[in-house]
Amino acid sequence: MSSIKIYPTQLNGEVVIPPSKSLAHRAIICASLSQGESIISNIDFSDDIVATIQAAKALGADIRQEKDTLYIKGIFRENFQRYRKGKKSDITIDCNESGSTLRFFVPISMIIGDDVRFTGRGNLGKRPLTPFYDIFNKQGIEYEYKVKELDLRIRDKLKADEFRLPGDISSQFISGLLFSLPLLEEDSTIVLTSPLESRGYIDLTLQTLEMFGIEITNDNYETFRIAGNQKYKATNYTVEGDFSQAAFFLIAGAIGNNIAVKNIDVASYQADKEVISLLERIGAKLTITDRTIVAKKDKLRAIKMNGSECPDIVPIMALILALCKGESEIANVARLRIKECDRLKAINSELSKLGAHIDESATKLAINGVEELYATKVLSSHKDHRIAMTIAIAATVSKNEIILEDPECVAKSYPSFWDDYKLLGGRIELVDSES
Repeated sequence: MSSIKIYPTQLNGEVVIPPSKSLAHRAIICASLSQGESIISNIDFSDDIVATIQAAKALGADIRQEKDTLYIKGIFRENFQRYRKGKKSDITIDCNESGSTLRFFVPISMIIGDDVRFTGRGNLGKRPLTPFYDIFNKQGIEYEYKVKELDLRIRDKLKADEFRLPGDISSQFISGLLFSLPLLEEDSTIVLTSPLESRGYIDLTLQTLEMFGIEITNDNYETFRIAGNQKYKATNYTVEGDFSQAAFFLIAGAIGNNIAVKNIDVASYQADKEVISLLERIGAKLTITDRTIVAKKDKLRAIKMNGSECPDIVPIMALILALCKGESEIANVARLRIKECDRLKAINSELSKLGAHIDESATKLAINGVEELYATKVLSSHKDHRIAMTIAIAATVSKNEIILEDPECVAKSYPSFWDDYKLLGGRIELVDSES
């Protein structure tokens, strides 16, 4: 176990935000399902993106990397049987710890109909796949899995159907079907039996599908109508900056640092763009110019927010709300308990060590603002990238240095985070695990 010591130092300067992980997943998948060669540029090769690249390769896509660019020749449908000739019938897809890779590729793999096995690590096996199991049972699909670890084997093809799903499940299940169903011969529908949460992530999926030539009829986010026998068209695409990563440095600015956050498109469909309106509600001063945002501290006030639409920014939002005057609430965040760790428990545990006042319940966080933060104990990242980065930003306004365990977990989504942090003036040093 590695640890670092983070000193309370103001961050100053410019940071170029890495490309969106959410959009990179989607673009790589669509390119891998296309006829012809696509060029996907501005890729950050985080652990999750590498998992998706390897999954696409396992299913037959030809992917070549040059610096931050991928050249992808799709090999699905007509070309697949030729690719598989003479090879083993079974395929193993290692999802590492990427929930997106798993939930996107389960239905995609079933277009092929071979014997496909999904494996992974960390908490991924604890993250539910019940909506897919319900589909398997309805369609008589042969599958087997292990409890509390990811070892799923599927032995049948997915069939066109009416797929009924609750809207409050992870949008990844819905996106996985949206990627897959256009490739079936017959038409399908997805009917949501309750209001859709995380709508922004579905918008990203629909936007990317449209870029690659796939048409989906969206009836008010209640029913999605998918014509069968469609073909993905090879497309060149540059991935835009990631708002979920920008949120860390925007909030750093709003609590007293001096950072210009670059490579951000305020017209983006990304759900985590909500951080802009949340900071405005809190009272931070924002200056927005061409693809650059600067957030400045002002009189910060408590707010209530719905975390279901932007769950990835909940940890860093909890930090700024801990420094806002009054009582704040982050509601509808039960799903954060089944991320890389139990994020509600981790947020409560680690920010409380810094002096924050947080009341954790099953589905929300109630936060009573304090005037300052301090560190008296070693803090744990819980091996969760978003917890680690939240603690790093908290250290900039702490009264004492912080020792953080397992800082390397940021590689899951933002491999260059610590490099960017140091370029902004952040002071960190390696320490012995016993420290």
